[in-house]
Amino acid sequence: MRRSLHILTFLAMLVFGPAAHAQDLTLTGTLTGADHQTYREVPFKVPAGVRRITVAFDYSGRDQKATIDLGIRDPQRFRGWSGGNKASFTISDAEATPSYLPGPLPAGTWRLVLGAPNVRKATTAAYTAKIWFERAGDPPASLSATPVKAGPGWYRGDLHLHTAHSDGVCLSRRGAKVACPVFKTLEAASARGLDFIAVTDHNTASQADALRELAPYYDDLLLIPGREITTFQGHANVFGPSGPLDFQLGGPRLPSLARLLDAVRAAGGVFSINHPALPSGELCMGCGWTVAGTPYERIGVMEVVNGGALALSGGKAEGLFSGIAFWEARLNAGHQITAIGGSDNHDATLDPAKAPAVGVPTTVVHAADLSQAAILAGIEAGHVFIDVSGSRDRRIEVTAEAGGARAGMGDVLATPAGTPVRVTVRVLGGAGGKLSLAGPAARLATPPAAVLATADETQVFELISDGADGWLRVDLRDADGRLALLTNPVYLRSPNTR
Repeated sequence: MRRSLHILTFLAMLVFGPAAHAQDLTLTGTLTGADHQTYREVPFKVPAGVRRITVAFDYSGRDQKATIDLGIRDPQRFRGWSGGNKASFTISDAEATPSYLPGPLPAGTWRLVLGAPNVRKATTAAYTAKIWFERAGDPPASLSATPVKAGPGWYRGDLHLHTAHSDGVCLSRRGAKVACPVFKTLEAASARGLDFIAVTDHNTASQADALRELAPYYDDLLLIPGREITTFQGHANVFGPSGPLDFQLGGPRLPSLARLLDAVRAAGGVFSINHPALPSGELCMGCGWTVAGTPYERIGVMEVVNGGALALSGGKAEGLFSGIAFWEARLNAGHQITAIGGSDNHDATLDPAKAPAVGVPTTVVHAADLSQAAILAGIEAGHVFIDVSGSRDRRIEVTAEAGGARAGMGDVLATPAGTPVRVTVRVLGGAGGKLSLAGPAARLATPPAAVLATADETQVFELISDGADGWLRVDLRDADGRLALLTNPVYLRSPNTR
């Protein structure tokens, strides 16, 4: 139920665009020659509980050289002025369109500020301002008004990155060690050919303001707001919202993980446990996941391949501090949790061939298009595999068929006892490697043992269901037996399971 509710929310955003509801207000009026080189303030009411204001502004009379400039005031202060250089803007507590100031959105009377540098004596310029209010429970606004790329496909990204807004560092132009600016991370992601990234600085979303400024320039790279919630009992990423979230787990403001999960859901975010098997101690306080009584039925996503852990283990996904066994234990307990990867990069200038460089590992998501809503929906649905080394083109597709039904990675397939299940695996860029099986259902099947001989190869095998609930994962291992592509499972369920 948890997963389906989130997916419906994100699909609603896909259907209705950046604002997943009808506009809240429309302000109209006219300026005439009498308004030439004057200012007019147009009041409107902002109710309590609004966390974002978006304004789209247009006017007539341009053919007569009419010009109307635009700005806005809140009840206490001036919040920005874009003049005639922007037809729309958005303001939230954490980020805003360049020309405007982020910050709290007080309820009360706000005012659009209209300037008229030129309205000819006989001209009438009619203006329309459409206004949307984003409230708790609405899907978080994307930094891109339209999909970065249209159409379904496999999209490659990095979901764990740090910049100057927390502890990201790199060398300056003179060689000094400095807090690394956000654009360096975007440069590295673009150079690696990634389709999307989430910048997840520790316990802050201040980086979202920089991302909103950079998004129009990096218009071939989807930028997803995020943050890493860093607690004494574990770390977790939150993707989507840029508003405030408390991180002081165990303190009076945040007495339980359930309270944090409620807040993330109310903000329309996706919660992911990070590097759960790392040790916790003085070198990395709270890095391993030790939250007592974690309600795993409410955890939808988990980072099981971490770039920092890869670096410590010589690039082995199953090496020291791997999160795979931790994740599999929760799968065996009956939970459906999507496995993702994240570089956990703290220096965007690292050697791109080595972990934890940006994109090592890469999370690959099948999504309806390259938009924030679609990528997050694809992650929640489990339509994901992890490219451990962060190649640009390796791909694996797994489908299982039984009784006329078909399921892919992350999907559920009804499999009564005795049901034949046909599994088809297509691998691109895997020549020289072999398929391997994992999960309770693996014992029911014998996969093809042949080495993949071509760059685009499909292998098929079957299993006979024993009627028990379980899961099956089909991974790619390289010629040395190392995990190269880690998939999410197909879940096999008895018809009697609710």
